[in-house]
Amino acid sequence: MSGSRAAIRYAKAVLSLAIDQKSTDAVQSDMKTITDTIAESTDLSQMLQSPVVKASDKKAVLTQVFTNTNAVTVNLIDTLIANKRLAILNDVAVSYTHLYDEMKGMQVATVTTAVALSDDLKSKVLAKVKELTGKDAEVTNVIDESIIGGFVLRVGDIQYNASIANKLNNLKREFTLN
Repeated sequence: MSGSRAAIRYAKAVLSLAIDQKSTDAVQSDMKTITDTIAESTDLSQMLQSPVVKASDKKAVLTQVFTNTNAVTVNLIDTLIANKRLAILNDVAVSYTHLYDEMKGMQVATVTTAVALSDDLKSKVLAKVKELTGKDAEVTNVIDESIIGGFVLRVGDIQYNASIANKLNNLKREFTLN
């Protein structure tokens, strides 16, 4: 838990510095690249977590992997190395993305469906999210065949479950109670 709290503190500091230097969009792009790359490479993730690998080696790998990054991002990596906190780089990047989206009035809506969303359905979901929260959103589609049909919409703390599996479970509960 303290790692995530530290990640949020670092992310807030990076966002503040990026705002001062008018480079929030460039840093956001860097943070997205960092999270995507770490998620795709288990070797990179393990190297960042390893206490055996020297900090200088970690820095050398990161500068080769993340080329053309903003000065604010490079400064973050240097600061994390100096404070022996490089293991939370991914958490900092995720926290920065959340803070950036919040600052821009954006949010991520996760829609779980049995099949992939069509463009028409995606636009309807965006309209529903705007109606529910008053904010724009980016839609992420998760495919889960176990919901049988319908969808489950999650935006922040709000969840709207209109799946067939949920309706069947509700019917099952009603019959067992009676």
